[in-house]
Amino acid sequence: MKSNFIILIIISLFSLHSFSQTCDGNLGANIFENGDFGIGSSNISPDFQTIAPGYNFTFQAPPNDGEFTVTNGTFRWGSFAATNWIQFGDNSADSDGYMMVINASVEPGLFYDQTIDGLCENALYEFSADAINIVKAGIRDHILPNVTFQIDGIDRFSSGNIPQDEAWKNYSFTFTTAPSQTSVRLSLRNNAPGGFGNDLAIDNISFRACGPESLILPRETEQICENGNPIDLTATINGDQYPNLAIQWQQLNQTTNIWEDIPGANGLTITHTSLTGGSYFYRYLLANGSANLTNDKCRIISNIKEVFVQPKFWFIQDSLCEGTFVEFKGQQLTQSGIYTDSLTSSIGCDSVVTYDLTFVPDRGIAVDFSLENPACIESNDGAFNINQVQNGTGPFSIFLNDELIDNTLILNQLELGNYNIRILDRYGCEWSDEFNLLVPDPFRIDLGGDLTIEMGETVNLEPQTDEIIESCEWFPPGIQTGLINCNELNIQPFTNTQVGIHTTSPTGCMASDSINITVLEVRKVFIPSAFTPNNDGINDVFMIFASVPNVQSIKSFMVFDRWGGLIFKNENFQPNEITEGWDGLFQGKPIDPGVYTYAAEIVFIDEKVKIFSGGVLVGK
Repeated sequence: MKSNFIILIIISLFSLHSFSQTCDGNLGANIFENGDFGIGSSNISPDFQTIAPGYNFTFQAPPNDGEFTVTNGTFRWGSFAATNWIQFGDNSADSDGYMMVINASVEPGLFYDQTIDGLCENALYEFSADAINIVKAGIRDHILPNVTFQIDGIDRFSSGNIPQDEAWKNYSFTFTTAPSQTSVRLSLRNNAPGGFGNDLAIDNISFRACGPESLILPRETEQICENGNPIDLTATINGDQYPNLAIQWQQLNQTTNIWEDIPGANGLTITHTSLTGGSYFYRYLLANGSANLTNDKCRIISNIKEVFVQPKFWFIQDSLCEGTFVEFKGQQLTQSGIYTDSLTSSIGCDSVVTYDLTFVPDRGIAVDFSLENPACIESNDGAFNINQVQNGTGPFSIFLNDELIDNTLILNQLELGNYNIRILDRYGCEWSDEFNLLVPDPFRIDLGGDLTIEMGETVNLEPQTDEIIESCEWFPPGIQTGLINCNELNIQPFTNTQVGIHTTSPTGCMASDSINITVLEVRKVFIPSAFTPNNDGINDVFMIFASVPNVQSIKSFMVFDRWGGLIFKNENFQPNEITEGWDGLFQGKPIDPGVYTYAAEIVFIDEKVKIFSGGVLVGK
């Protein structure tokens, strides 16, 4: 199994840069038979644990940095995945198909290294795979995956930044083995650091031989009459990549569904000789030399050609549900019976058609079903589950909103809304109904109305919600905060600002709200215009009063006499402290009554420094 996944992470990361090349001719069989990772009903497949030895396989989705998992979908992977990653399945029509999801390592470096043996020298090969950046398109500042592909330790291709557009993309490139080279070492280097983004998934890995354009023309089905003549099929090869052409024609065994070699059919032309009515399918294998033709890693495959021999006699047996009808000979048949007609086909074949028609009773199909509503308004994880179908005969055809879907009993990946479901049994008996997927209690968050505060005031925000908050992120990043958690935020904004919160519920639903806070620039400082330093216990000290925390500190406070002489100075102290003020003394002696000037540098909570100055009257 290991050899089938040698380049398992590789191809997803090759970009379509100017130096990348897609095979212009035909391709051989996929060497990686399990390159689509298979299918399964379990969320995580246990069969692929060793495909990336440089990474850790995990059953605990979502994978962390340096881990990978093989899964059939990221739906309901918890709040982290629902918040940051797209919810999606593999790149196929099968809802149970697997893909590989990779959370790249934190540090750049090689994360895959393997050797492929059994190749042919001087041969052209193509690698391809589907890849997707799994981070949601609306999320900003996430690292984009960026990978360099090495062959034998030499950088050959680069993915560039894999775009964050929620779309699967196919990446492919070709390279030629050197003379005498029958193996290659393939390495994958992660250039982008992980930890914040750098997350991707890959699917449908293909490693094939590439050769010249090899056709059986015309491509359309060849039609002949049962009483007609044999016809020739000729190989058309455009290109000179194979100077020593070797061909092996094959025919499909429709019983075993296996392509079988036609003995001796090694030329450019073969003849279809069977004139028994039915379809016949042909193709040919092509390689550069007979030795390479026997190696399925070195040969390519032509297109498939159908030869249809129109029968002389057609016998059709059919059963339909009562109440329906079928068109035959321009009539609407509603009764059981045997009907015949003769016709001449567009290529001149005369045929007789016998139609044995039976109408079966409509027993009234009954369907037992259950609904799963989407977890969130924006999610698509709703489902219609068919538990049991009674009074009908399988197989059943299921139509959702008039679109035929896979024959499955679980219709998932549904968004909220109204749907029409219709089920037909093998006879055309019908059951139909309508259903509505709802989100009964949408996840909402409310921070209240806009606020107006004065600078220095603290705002306490408590999000209101009817749900449990699993995780949250307050914005803008870096806002000055006190207590901060998902249920409460204390902030002291100094300027007008918008504050908001992004929240996630336990089921992965997301809700956001924000408010505008208007901050009034108020400087709350009071400096007295007079004081009486007479030790009567009343207004004895000239000091600075201020509102805290509006004012953080007094950087300097100075008093001058009428000639500008400094008679008092204090630095770096708190306001409202009587011991930090001026007591009316100079050099230990009381000063004369009169008017003195002062200047104060005051530091506010927004770190701005304002100078306050004026005169103070010193009384007796």
